[in-house]
Amino acid sequence: MARIHRRKFLKLSAAGTGAAATGGLAAILATGRAPAYAQGATVHWLRWNDFVPSSDKLLREQIIPQAAKDLGITLNIEMINGNDIQARTTAAIQSGTGPDVICALNNWPQLYAASVTDVSDIADKIGQDQGGFYAESTAVANDGKKWLGVPWSIIGAANAYRKSWFEAAGATKFPETWDEYRALGKKLKPKGQPIGQALSHSFGDPPTFWYPFLWSFGGAEVDKSGKKVALDSKATVEAVKYAVAFWKDCFDEGGLAWDDSSNNRAFLAGTISSTLNGASIYLLAKREPDKYQTEKGTPIYQDILHAPLPKGPAGQFSFQLVQTNMLMGYSKQQAAAKKFLAWITSKPVYQAWFDSQSGYTVGGTKVWENDPLWKKDPVLAPFRLVGRNANFAGYPGPANRNAAEALSKYIIIDMYAKAVQGMAAEDAVKWATGELQKIYT
Repeated sequence: MARIHRRKFLKLSAAGTGAAATGGLAAILATGRAPAYAQGATVHWLRWNDFVPSSDKLLREQIIPQAAKDLGITLNIEMINGNDIQARTTAAIQSGTGPDVICALNNWPQLYAASVTDVSDIADKIGQDQGGFYAESTAVANDGKKWLGVPWSIIGAANAYRKSWFEAAGATKFPETWDEYRALGKKLKPKGQPIGQALSHSFGDPPTFWYPFLWSFGGAEVDKSGKKVALDSKATVEAVKYAVAFWKDCFDEGGLAWDDSSNNRAFLAGTISSTLNGASIYLLAKREPDKYQTEKGTPIYQDILHAPLPKGPAGQFSFQLVQTNMLMGYSKQQAAAKKFLAWITSKPVYQAWFDSQSGYTVGGTKVWENDPLWKKDPVLAPFRLVGRNANFAGYPGPANRNAAEALSKYIIIDMYAKAVQGMAAEDAVKWATGELQKIYT
Protein backbone atom coordinates (compact mmCIF):
# COMPACT_ATOMS: atom_id res chain seq x y z
CA MET A 1 0.00 0.00 0.00
CA ALA A 2 1.21 3.50 -0.75
CA ARG A 3 1.50 5.07 2.70
CA ILE A 4 0.76 8.75 3.24
CA HIS A 5 3.45 10.35 5.36
CA ARG A 6 2.81 13.22 7.74
CA ARG A 7 4.35 15.87 5.47
CA LYS A 8 2.25 14.73 2.49
CA PHE A 9 -0.91 14.75 4.58
CA LEU A 10 -0.23 18.27 5.83
CA LYS A 11 -0.15 19.37 2.20
CA LEU A 12 -3.19 17.25 1.49
CA SER A 13 -5.00 18.79 4.42
CA ALA A 14 -4.34 22.33 3.28
CA ALA A 15 -5.41 21.65 -0.29
CA GLY A 16 -8.45 19.64 0.74
CA THR A 17 -9.61 22.24 3.19
CA GLY A 18 -9.21 24.93 0.56
CA ALA A 19 -11.34 22.96 -1.87
CA ALA A 20 -14.00 22.38 0.76
CA ALA A 21 -14.18 25.84 2.25
CA THR A 22 -16.78 28.30 1.01
CA GLY A 23 -15.42 31.45 2.58
CA GLY A 24 -12.25 30.59 4.42
CA LEU A 25 -11.24 31.56 7.94
CA ALA A 26 -12.14 35.22 7.41
CA ALA A 27 -15.72 34.32 6.58
CA ILE A 28 -16.00 32.12 9.66
CA LEU A 29 -14.62 34.85 11.92
CA ALA A 30 -16.99 37.38 10.39
CA THR A 31 -20.02 35.32 11.39
CA GLY A 32 -18.67 34.79 14.89
CA ARG A 33 -19.45 31.08 14.80
CA ALA A 34 -18.10 27.86 13.37
CA PRO A 35 -19.78 26.36 10.30
CA ALA A 36 -22.63 23.95 11.01
CA TYR A 37 -20.82 20.94 9.61
CA ALA A 38 -18.03 21.32 12.17
CA GLN A 39 -20.30 20.94 15.18
CA GLY A 40 -20.21 17.20 15.72
CA ALA A 41 -21.59 16.25 12.30
CA THR A 42 -21.26 12.61 11.28
CA VAL A 43 -21.30 11.61 7.62
CA HIS A 44 -22.15 7.99 6.89
CA TRP A 45 -20.60 6.74 3.62
CA LEU A 46 -21.74 3.36 2.27
CA ARG A 47 -19.50 1.67 -0.29
CA TRP A 48 -18.38 -1.78 -1.36
CA ASN A 49 -15.68 -3.97 0.12
CA ASP A 50 -12.91 -3.10 -2.29
CA PHE A 51 -11.16 -5.76 -4.35
CA VAL A 52 -7.95 -3.96 -3.31
CA PRO A 53 -7.85 -4.36 0.51
CA SER A 54 -5.13 -1.73 0.91
CA SER A 55 -7.61 0.90 -0.25
CA ASP A 56 -10.09 -0.07 2.46
CA LYS A 57 -7.27 0.11 4.98
CA LEU A 58 -6.32 3.57 3.74
CA LEU A 59 -9.89 4.81 4.14
CA ARG A 60 -10.21 3.46 7.66
CA GLU A 61 -6.80 4.32 9.04
CA GLN A 62 -5.92 7.59 7.31
CA ILE A 63 -8.87 9.15 5.48
CA ILE A 64 -11.23 8.96 8.47
CA PRO A 65 -8.90 10.81 10.88
CA GLN A 66 -7.91 13.28 8.17
CA ALA A 67 -11.57 14.12 7.51
CA ALA A 68 -11.92 14.93 11.19
CA LYS A 69 -8.92 17.28 11.01
CA ASP A 70 -9.78 18.94 7.72
CA LEU A 71 -13.56 19.13 7.93
CA GLY A 72 -14.41 18.71 11.59
CA ILE A 73 -16.68 15.78 10.79
CA THR A 74 -16.82 12.20 11.98
CA LEU A 75 -16.66 10.01 8.90
CA ASN A 76 -18.40 6.66 9.28
CA ILE A 77 -17.40 4.40 6.38
CA GLU A 78 -19.50 1.25 6.01
CA MET A 79 -18.24 -1.37 3.56
CA ILE A 80 -20.45 -4.20 2.29
CA ASN A 81 -20.57 -6.65 -0.59
CA GLY A 82 -21.17 -4.81 -3.86
CA ASN A 83 -24.17 -6.99 -4.70
CA ASP A 84 -25.89 -5.81 -1.51
CA ILE A 85 -25.60 -2.07 -2.14
CA GLN A 86 -28.65 -1.73 -4.35
CA ALA A 87 -30.93 -3.44 -1.85
CA ARG A 88 -29.59 -1.20 0.92
CA THR A 89 -30.17 1.87 -1.23
CA THR A 90 -33.77 0.93 -1.94
CA ALA A 91 -34.45 0.18 1.73
CA ALA A 92 -32.91 3.48 2.83
CA ILE A 93 -35.00 5.48 0.37
CA GLN A 94 -38.18 3.70 1.41
CA SER A 95 -37.52 4.28 5.10
CA GLY A 96 -36.19 7.81 4.66
CA THR A 97 -33.12 7.06 6.71
CA GLY A 98 -29.74 5.52 6.10
CA PRO A 99 -26.29 6.43 4.77
CA ASP A 100 -25.79 10.06 3.84
CA VAL A 101 -23.62 9.16 0.85
CA ILE A 102 -23.89 5.92 -1.13
CA CYS A 103 -21.29 4.86 -3.67
CA ALA A 104 -23.45 3.46 -6.46
CA LEU A 105 -22.34 1.07 -9.18
CA ASN A 106 -23.17 1.13 -12.87
CA ASN A 107 -26.01 3.51 -13.82
CA TRP A 108 -27.94 3.06 -10.58
CA PRO A 109 -28.03 6.85 -9.99
CA GLN A 110 -30.52 7.07 -12.85
CA LEU A 111 -32.89 4.83 -10.88
CA TYR A 112 -32.79 7.10 -7.85
CA ALA A 113 -32.89 10.52 -9.53
CA ALA A 114 -35.90 11.61 -7.48
CA SER A 115 -34.23 10.59 -4.22
CA VAL A 116 -30.81 12.21 -4.45
CA THR A 117 -29.51 15.74 -3.96
CA ASP A 118 -28.36 17.78 -6.94
CA VAL A 119 -24.57 17.95 -6.62
CA SER A 120 -23.90 19.91 -9.81
CA ASP A 121 -21.92 22.56 -7.93
CA ILE A 122 -19.42 19.94 -6.74
CA ALA A 123 -19.25 17.83 -9.91
CA ASP A 124 -18.85 20.80 -12.22
CA LYS A 125 -15.92 22.08 -10.16
CA ILE A 126 -14.22 18.66 -10.04
CA GLY A 127 -14.62 18.23 -13.79
CA GLN A 128 -13.24 21.71 -14.44
CA ASP A 129 -10.21 21.13 -12.22
CA GLN A 130 -9.37 17.62 -13.43
CA GLY A 131 -9.56 17.62 -17.22
CA GLY A 132 -13.25 16.82 -17.58
CA PHE A 133 -15.24 13.66 -16.95
CA TYR A 134 -15.31 10.65 -19.23
CA ALA A 135 -18.46 10.30 -21.30
CA GLU A 136 -19.33 7.10 -19.45
CA SER A 137 -19.02 8.76 -16.04
CA THR A 138 -21.29 11.55 -17.22
CA ALA A 139 -23.82 9.20 -18.83
CA VAL A 140 -24.52 7.33 -15.62
CA ALA A 141 -24.42 10.27 -13.19
CA ASN A 142 -26.04 13.13 -15.11
CA ASP A 143 -29.65 13.16 -16.32
CA GLY A 144 -29.07 16.00 -18.76
CA LYS A 145 -30.23 18.64 -16.28
CA LYS A 146 -28.19 18.01 -13.17
CA TRP A 147 -25.59 15.75 -11.58
CA LEU A 148 -27.20 12.91 -9.63
CA GLY A 149 -23.90 12.09 -7.96
CA VAL A 150 -20.21 12.88 -8.07
CA PRO A 151 -18.29 10.41 -10.29
CA TRP A 152 -15.81 8.45 -8.21
CA SER A 153 -14.00 5.97 -10.45
CA ILE A 154 -14.04 3.65 -13.43
CA ILE A 155 -12.98 0.08 -12.71
CA GLY A 156 -11.19 -1.12 -15.81
CA ALA A 157 -12.18 -4.43 -17.37
CA ALA A 158 -9.69 -6.37 -19.49
CA ASN A 159 -8.96 -10.03 -20.11
CA ALA A 160 -6.43 -11.46 -17.68
CA TYR A 161 -4.85 -14.49 -19.30
CA ARG A 162 -2.08 -17.05 -18.77
CA LYS A 163 0.62 -16.20 -21.28
CA SER A 164 2.35 -19.61 -21.13
CA TRP A 165 -0.89 -21.56 -21.58
CA PHE A 166 -1.87 -19.47 -24.57
CA GLU A 167 1.57 -19.95 -26.12
CA ALA A 168 1.42 -23.71 -25.57
CA ALA A 169 -1.88 -23.71 -27.47
CA GLY A 170 -0.31 -21.77 -30.35
CA ALA A 171 -1.29 -18.17 -29.50
CA THR A 172 1.55 -15.66 -29.28
CA LYS A 173 -0.86 -12.85 -28.44
CA PHE A 174 -4.44 -12.46 -27.26
CA PRO A 175 -6.98 -13.25 -30.02
CA GLU A 176 -8.29 -10.25 -31.96
CA THR A 177 -11.65 -11.78 -32.96
CA TRP A 178 -14.26 -13.96 -31.30
CA ASP A 179 -13.61 -16.67 -33.88
CA GLU A 180 -9.92 -16.70 -32.97
CA TYR A 181 -10.73 -16.75 -29.27
CA ARG A 182 -13.17 -19.62 -29.73
CA ALA A 183 -10.65 -21.61 -31.76
CA LEU A 184 -8.10 -21.13 -28.99
CA GLY A 185 -10.62 -22.01 -26.29
CA LYS A 186 -11.39 -25.29 -28.05
CA LYS A 187 -7.76 -26.24 -27.51
CA LEU A 188 -7.57 -25.04 -23.92
CA LYS A 189 -10.75 -26.51 -22.43
CA PRO A 190 -9.84 -30.18 -23.13
CA LYS A 191 -6.56 -29.53 -21.32
CA GLY A 192 -8.44 -28.41 -18.20
CA GLN A 193 -7.74 -24.74 -18.94
CA PRO A 194 -11.13 -23.29 -19.96
CA ILE A 195 -12.12 -19.65 -20.25
CA GLY A 196 -13.95 -18.50 -17.13
CA GLN A 197 -16.77 -15.94 -17.10
CA ALA A 198 -19.78 -15.29 -14.87
CA LEU A 199 -23.19 -15.63 -16.51
CA SER A 200 -25.22 -14.79 -13.45
CA HIS A 201 -26.83 -12.05 -11.36
CA SER A 202 -23.76 -10.09 -10.29
CA PHE A 203 -23.11 -6.39 -10.87
CA GLY A 204 -19.64 -6.47 -12.45
CA ASP A 205 -18.29 -9.30 -14.56
CA PRO A 206 -21.51 -10.46 -16.28
CA PRO A 207 -22.54 -7.11 -17.78
CA THR A 208 -18.99 -6.04 -18.64
CA PHE A 209 -18.61 -9.18 -20.75
CA TRP A 210 -22.04 -9.98 -22.16
CA TYR A 211 -23.23 -6.49 -23.13
CA PRO A 212 -20.16 -5.84 -25.34
CA PHE A 213 -20.56 -9.34 -26.77
CA LEU A 214 -24.07 -8.36 -27.91
CA TRP A 215 -22.91 -5.03 -29.36
CA SER A 216 -20.03 -6.67 -31.23
CA PHE A 217 -22.54 -8.71 -33.24
CA GLY A 218 -24.65 -5.63 -33.97
CA GLY A 219 -27.35 -6.29 -31.37
CA ALA A 220 -28.76 -3.65 -29.02
CA GLU A 221 -31.48 -3.22 -26.43
CA VAL A 222 -32.95 -0.09 -27.99
CA ASP A 223 -32.45 2.25 -30.92
CA LYS A 224 -30.52 5.53 -30.73
CA SER A 225 -33.55 7.39 -29.42
CA GLY A 226 -33.68 5.10 -26.41
CA LYS A 227 -37.44 4.77 -26.87
CA LYS A 228 -37.87 1.81 -29.20
CA VAL A 229 -36.87 -1.70 -28.11
CA ALA A 230 -34.65 -3.12 -30.85
CA LEU A 231 -33.40 -6.35 -29.30
CA ASP A 232 -35.38 -8.80 -31.44
CA SER A 233 -33.12 -8.78 -34.49
CA LYS A 234 -31.10 -11.16 -36.61
CA ALA A 235 -27.92 -9.75 -35.07
CA THR A 236 -29.08 -10.52 -31.52
CA VAL A 237 -30.17 -14.05 -32.44
CA GLU A 238 -26.77 -14.67 -34.03
CA ALA A 239 -25.02 -13.36 -30.91
CA VAL A 240 -27.01 -15.71 -28.70
CA LYS A 241 -26.46 -18.72 -30.96
CA TYR A 242 -22.75 -18.01 -31.04
CA ALA A 243 -22.67 -17.60 -27.24
CA VAL A 244 -24.28 -21.02 -26.72
CA ALA A 245 -21.72 -22.79 -28.88
CA PHE A 246 -18.87 -20.69 -27.47
CA TRP A 247 -19.93 -21.53 -23.92
CA LYS A 248 -20.05 -25.26 -24.57
CA ASP A 249 -16.78 -25.35 -26.51
CA CYS A 250 -14.63 -23.12 -24.35
CA PHE A 251 -16.01 -22.03 -20.98
CA ASP A 252 -16.10 -23.35 -17.45
CA GLU A 253 -19.82 -24.04 -17.40
CA GLY A 254 -20.00 -23.49 -13.65
CA GLY A 255 -19.97 -19.78 -14.48
CA LEU A 256 -23.77 -19.81 -14.37
CA ALA A 257 -23.45 -19.71 -10.58
CA TRP A 258 -20.46 -17.39 -10.23
CA ASP A 259 -20.33 -13.98 -8.59
CA ASP A 260 -17.69 -11.32 -9.19
CA SER A 261 -15.09 -13.01 -7.01
CA SER A 262 -15.50 -16.55 -8.39
CA ASN A 263 -13.37 -16.02 -11.46
CA ASN A 264 -10.65 -14.40 -9.34
CA ARG A 265 -10.42 -17.51 -7.22
CA ALA A 266 -10.59 -19.84 -10.22
CA PHE A 267 -7.82 -18.02 -12.07
CA LEU A 268 -5.50 -17.94 -9.07
CA ALA A 269 -6.22 -21.62 -8.41
CA GLY A 270 -5.13 -22.46 -11.96
CA THR A 271 -8.50 -23.80 -13.12
CA ILE A 272 -9.18 -21.23 -15.87
CA SER A 273 -6.89 -19.72 -18.48
CA SER A 274 -8.56 -16.38 -19.16
CA THR A 275 -11.28 -14.13 -17.77
CA LEU A 276 -12.56 -10.58 -18.19
CA ASN A 277 -11.87 -8.83 -14.91
CA GLY A 278 -10.35 -5.82 -13.26
CA ALA A 279 -6.66 -5.82 -12.41
CA SER A 280 -7.39 -7.34 -9.00
CA ILE A 281 -6.25 -10.86 -10.00
CA TYR A 282 -2.86 -9.61 -11.08
CA LEU A 283 -2.46 -7.22 -8.15
CA LEU A 284 -3.23 -9.90 -5.56
CA ALA A 285 -0.92 -12.41 -7.23
CA LYS A 286 1.85 -9.81 -7.34
CA ARG A 287 1.31 -8.85 -3.71
CA GLU A 288 1.52 -12.48 -2.53
CA PRO A 289 3.91 -14.22 -4.97
CA ASP A 290 4.72 -17.09 -2.63
CA LYS A 291 1.06 -17.98 -2.21
CA TYR A 292 -0.08 -17.76 -5.81
CA GLN A 293 2.14 -19.82 -8.05
CA THR A 294 2.03 -21.69 -11.33
CA GLU A 295 2.13 -25.45 -11.70
CA LYS A 296 5.89 -25.02 -12.17
CA GLY A 297 6.31 -23.31 -8.80
CA THR A 298 6.93 -19.81 -10.14
CA PRO A 299 4.92 -16.69 -9.19
CA ILE A 300 1.75 -16.69 -11.26
CA TYR A 301 1.75 -12.91 -11.66
CA GLN A 302 4.77 -13.28 -13.95
CA ASP A 303 2.57 -15.33 -16.32
CA ILE A 304 -0.36 -12.85 -16.48
CA LEU A 305 -1.04 -10.37 -19.26
CA HIS A 306 -4.09 -8.21 -20.06
CA ALA A 307 -5.96 -7.45 -23.29
CA PRO A 308 -9.31 -5.97 -24.38
CA LEU A 309 -12.26 -8.06 -25.54
CA PRO A 310 -12.07 -9.38 -29.11
CA LYS A 311 -13.86 -7.94 -32.13
CA GLY A 312 -17.12 -9.22 -33.53
CA PRO A 313 -18.78 -8.72 -36.92
CA ALA A 314 -19.93 -5.24 -35.86
CA GLY A 315 -16.69 -4.15 -34.18
CA GLN A 316 -14.97 -4.06 -30.80
CA PHE A 317 -16.70 -2.72 -27.69
CA SER A 318 -16.25 -2.37 -23.95
CA PHE A 319 -18.41 -1.76 -20.90
CA GLN A 320 -16.51 -0.43 -17.89
CA LEU A 321 -17.81 -0.51 -14.33
CA VAL A 322 -18.51 2.99 -13.01
CA GLN A 323 -18.80 4.17 -9.41
CA THR A 324 -20.66 7.34 -8.37
CA ASN A 325 -21.10 8.90 -4.93
CA MET A 326 -24.75 9.90 -4.41
CA LEU A 327 -25.79 12.35 -1.69
CA MET A 328 -29.14 11.04 -0.55
CA GLY A 329 -32.06 13.45 -0.37
CA TYR A 330 -33.20 12.19 3.03
CA SER A 331 -29.83 12.98 4.64
CA LYS A 332 -29.98 15.44 7.49
CA GLN A 333 -26.30 16.23 7.00
CA GLN A 334 -26.54 17.91 3.60
CA ALA A 335 -23.95 20.64 4.24
CA ALA A 336 -21.42 18.31 5.86
CA ALA A 337 -21.91 15.66 3.20
CA LYS A 338 -21.35 18.18 0.41
CA LYS A 339 -18.15 19.36 2.07
CA PHE A 340 -17.05 15.76 2.36
CA LEU A 341 -17.75 14.99 -1.33
CA ALA A 342 -15.82 18.06 -2.49
CA TRP A 343 -12.93 17.13 -0.21
CA ILE A 344 -12.68 13.39 -0.92
CA THR A 345 -12.80 13.96 -4.70
CA SER A 346 -10.33 16.86 -4.69
CA LYS A 347 -7.08 15.89 -6.37
CA PRO A 348 -4.76 15.91 -3.32
CA VAL A 349 -7.06 13.67 -1.28
CA TYR A 350 -8.13 11.44 -4.15
CA GLN A 351 -4.46 11.01 -5.10
CA ALA A 352 -3.81 9.03 -1.95
CA TRP A 353 -6.71 6.68 -2.67
CA PHE A 354 -5.75 6.40 -6.35
CA ASP A 355 -2.21 5.43 -5.39
CA SER A 356 -3.53 2.73 -3.07
CA GLN A 357 -5.54 1.23 -5.96
CA SER A 358 -2.30 0.50 -7.85
CA GLY A 359 -4.04 0.60 -11.22
CA TYR A 360 -7.24 -1.24 -10.33
CA THR A 361 -9.25 1.88 -11.16
CA VAL A 362 -8.91 5.04 -13.17
CA GLY A 363 -10.56 8.20 -11.96
CA GLY A 364 -13.85 9.50 -13.22
CA THR A 365 -11.88 12.42 -14.69
CA LYS A 366 -9.30 12.31 -17.46
CA VAL A 367 -6.41 13.78 -15.48
CA TRP A 368 -5.60 10.38 -13.98
CA GLU A 369 -4.56 8.99 -17.38
CA ASN A 370 -1.31 10.91 -16.96
CA ASP A 371 -0.46 9.74 -13.47
CA PRO A 372 3.09 8.31 -13.05
CA LEU A 373 1.55 5.10 -11.70
CA TRP A 374 0.91 3.83 -15.22
CA LYS A 375 4.62 3.89 -16.09
CA LYS A 376 5.61 1.64 -13.21
CA ASP A 377 4.18 -1.63 -14.53
CA PRO A 378 3.58 -2.29 -18.26
CA VAL A 379 1.29 -5.22 -17.46
CA LEU A 380 -1.27 -2.67 -16.24
CA ALA A 381 -0.99 -0.46 -19.34
CA PRO A 382 -4.19 -1.82 -21.00
CA PHE A 383 -6.23 -0.32 -18.15
CA ARG A 384 -4.98 3.26 -18.46
CA LEU A 385 -7.32 4.40 -21.24
CA VAL A 386 -10.35 2.17 -20.64
CA GLY A 387 -12.57 5.15 -19.90
CA ARG A 388 -12.15 6.74 -23.31
CA ASN A 389 -14.37 4.66 -25.59
CA ALA A 390 -16.54 2.65 -23.24
CA ASN A 391 -20.27 2.27 -23.83
CA PHE A 392 -22.90 1.62 -21.25
CA ALA A 393 -26.17 -0.25 -20.76
CA GLY A 394 -28.75 1.25 -23.09
CA TYR A 395 -26.29 1.76 -25.95
CA PRO A 396 -26.78 3.15 -28.58
CA GLY A 397 -29.47 4.99 -26.63
CA PRO A 398 -28.92 6.84 -23.34
CA ALA A 399 -27.89 5.20 -20.07
CA ASN A 400 -31.12 6.43 -18.50
CA ARG A 401 -33.53 5.10 -15.89
CA ASN A 402 -34.96 2.50 -18.26
CA ALA A 403 -31.52 1.17 -19.11
CA ALA A 404 -30.65 1.08 -15.41
CA GLU A 405 -33.78 -0.91 -14.61
CA ALA A 406 -33.06 -3.39 -17.40
CA LEU A 407 -29.50 -3.80 -16.14
CA SER A 408 -30.65 -4.22 -12.53
CA LYS A 409 -33.05 -6.96 -13.62
CA TYR A 410 -30.26 -8.73 -15.57
CA ILE A 411 -32.46 -9.10 -18.64
CA ILE A 412 -29.60 -9.26 -21.16
CA ILE A 413 -27.62 -11.62 -18.95
CA ASP A 414 -30.62 -13.90 -18.48
CA MET A 415 -31.22 -13.96 -22.23
CA TYR A 416 -27.86 -15.65 -22.71
CA ALA A 417 -28.25 -17.85 -19.63
CA LYS A 418 -31.62 -19.20 -20.75
CA ALA A 419 -30.18 -20.11 -24.14
CA VAL A 420 -27.09 -21.72 -22.63
CA GLN A 421 -29.38 -23.83 -20.47
CA GLY A 422 -31.40 -25.10 -23.43
CA MET A 423 -33.91 -22.49 -24.56
CA ALA A 424 -33.87 -21.84 -28.31
CA ALA A 425 -31.97 -18.66 -29.17
CA GLU A 426 -35.01 -17.16 -30.89
CA ASP A 427 -37.18 -17.82 -27.84
CA ALA A 428 -34.59 -16.38 -25.44
CA VAL A 429 -34.45 -13.20 -27.52
CA LYS A 430 -38.25 -12.92 -27.64
CA TRP A 431 -38.44 -13.40 -23.86
CA ALA A 432 -35.86 -10.66 -23.26
CA THR A 433 -37.60 -8.37 -25.75
CA GLY A 434 -40.87 -8.78 -23.87
CA GLU A 435 -39.18 -7.93 -20.57
CA LEU A 436 -37.60 -4.81 -22.06
CA GLN A 437 -40.92 -3.67 -23.51
CA LYS A 438 -42.40 -3.73 -20.00
CA ILE A 439 -39.75 -1.19 -19.02
CA TYR A 440 -39.53 1.00 -22.12
CA THR A 441 -43.27 1.31 -22.88
